Amino acid sequence: MSAILIPRHIDPACPPATARVVRFAGHSMGTSWQVLVAIDGDLPDFLAAGLQQQLEGVVAEMSHWEAGSDLGCFNRAAAGSWHTLPGGFYTVLHYALQVAAASDGAYNPAAGALVNRWGFGPAPRYDAPGFAPPSAEEAAALLAQCRWQDLQLDAANRRARQPGGVQLDLSSVAKGFSVDLLARYLRLYGYRHFLVEVGGELRGEGMKPDGQPWWVALALPDDSQGAGLAAPRLALHGLSVATSGDYLKVFWHQGERCAHTLDPRSAQPVRGVASVTVIHPECMAADAWSTALTVLGPQAGMALAEQQGLAAAFLLRDGEQLQARYSRAFLDMMEEQ
Repeated sequence: MSAILIPRHIDPACPPATARVVRFAGHSMGTSWQVLVAIDGDLPDFLAAGLQQQLEGVVAEMSHWEAGSDLGCFNRAAAGSWHTLPGGFYTVLHYALQVAAASDGAYNPAAGALVNRWGFGPAPRYDAPGFAPPSAEEAAALLAQCRWQDLQLDAANRRARQPGGVQLDLSSVAKGFSVDLLARYLRLYGYRHFLVEVGGELRGEGMKPDGQPWWVALALPDDSQGAGLAAPRLALHGLSVATSGDYLKVFWHQGERCAHTLDPRSAQPVRGVASVTVIHPECMAADAWSTALTVLGPQAGMALAEQQGLAAAFLLRDGEQLQARYSRAFLDMMEEQ
């Protein structure tokens, strides 16, 4: 038996029967992206380039891989210096700090130094020859550079203060923001029926020309089929979905699975949580919260999901077995078929 998830409110408006679904795709932010949009009439010649430009703007502002990005400049800035941030960068950092506070630091946008040393940043890479992860003592010492509480924002002037040595890494929220950005761009030009995907994070609005919603299968680890789990299907209608999983970037060290999601409180990789999927109206929120709940784990994470009213699905590792747990908001959307 499989499950489908349907939003409570569906706008029955559909694109004209003469509309066709056009696909745009490319690469940016170190990953692939695609947009499916129902278009009636001529295909605008600016749309593909415009979508790519939106994503390149996110890279220029928030990439921790590009030394010349606004984020890279902030990370190298002198202690105590204030920096006026571009609008997108400020919006993402402001929201990331809200999630950090709500999760009591389980989510930490200032953990860049820790992420880099574990091999999940630009260098050294975890898959490079000779890479060795940090010792427990070295990892713990890096926590001094992960002081998200010391970051100060000046909303009136859209500024942020570098407290000294803090390394921002917004990769756990910037992809979701970019999905929202592409959705806003499409709406700006009058498109109301589309599916946006950037690196596995998705947002859908409206319907397809055949009257069906944008159906997507929720992401599951590669070993989920052997565990007898079937991916639920979601009608992505005015909703976004993001998944944080331990199977996306991972290496093994001394018999331990070392996944790219790190607990910024212990300076160690998260273990025992295979994935967390969050469904939310905003992809930026789904992206950040899926990471926060992954770090918090099944007990504290589920408690916070319930407190925040989040539709969240936890997939937990118990030896060779996988177990699923769902928040009430997630179960409210679920129907068996």
